[in-house]
Amino acid sequence: MSAGPMHAHEAPIDDSLVRELLAAQFPRWADLPLKRVTSSGTVNALYRLGDDMAVRLPRVPEGAGDVEKERRWLPLLAPLLPLPIPEILATGVPGAGYPWSWSVGRWLDGELPVPDRLADPVRLAADLGAFVAALRKVDLPGGPPGYRGGPLASVDASTRSALGELEGMIDTVAATVAWEAALAAPLWTGPPVWLHSDLMPMNLLTHQGHLSAVLDFGTIGIGDPACDLIPAWNLLPAEARPTFRHATGADHATWARGRGWALSMALNQLPYYRTTNRVMAANAEHVIREVLADPEAASWGER
Repeated sequence: MSAGPMHAHEAPIDDSLVRELLAAQFPRWADLPLKRVTSSGTVNALYRLGDDMAVRLPRVPEGAGDVEKERRWLPLLAPLLPLPIPEILATGVPGAGYPWSWSVGRWLDGELPVPDRLADPVRLAADLGAFVAALRKVDLPGGPPGYRGGPLASVDASTRSALGELEGMIDTVAATVAWEAALAAPLWTGPPVWLHSDLMPMNLLTHQGHLSAVLDFGTIGIGDPACDLIPAWNLLPAEARPTFRHATGADHATWARGRGWALSMALNQLPYYRTTNRVMAANAEHVIREVLADPEAASWGER
């Protein structure tokens, strides 16, 4: 987990800043207990406010637009999805030297799932698949482009650059073969569908083995559904993947592109977060191992 800076261009955020923002903009909440949540999240700083609220502040400019995106779309998505998602109670504006919008939301209870320590992997796979399938069926016009809703080729340059940085740390030959196999999969030709775009373990909550909530919708939008298959490799063990795949209805090409997204994300995350966010780096190492052990990863072909 990391509470310190992870990015060179990160805004300084501490308890006194959050208190000052609350006092100036939402004084009714200013005297409630406030505690920073130690989190492996890379875009936002999170504070628990009282018993049932959370304050979320972007750390970096790239997250600044997410606040408005969530404010607009989460109330529309919530009644259409089978699980709780964040509820935005108020949106703050820049102040006290802090440069971006920020939000206060409803606190959601649950446990973060940990790969290799899942109480019921197959049950979780079914829950995740049902959520992804429900999100794909959402019919809300005017959605923004999903953060990872375009073709895999859009991240080819960054992925190959990361492979160069990881020489000597991982099997870059095997990783390159797996990456090129994913690139060879046919492109998505269906209509754009709604995506979460960042279904990492730290954006999921569980209770007694079940998926209980999905967090952080700053990357939502529409596009190729492949990127929402990444939990198959960043969280689920091999024996639970067929359940997840069946629940999502993913065809072979979409599954291959999903594997490519999982691999590309991990290859880029590992060198960047190796010393600043060990949870993220450890998950990246896990994904790389899982993808390279996947018997379908080394070649593209219809099955």
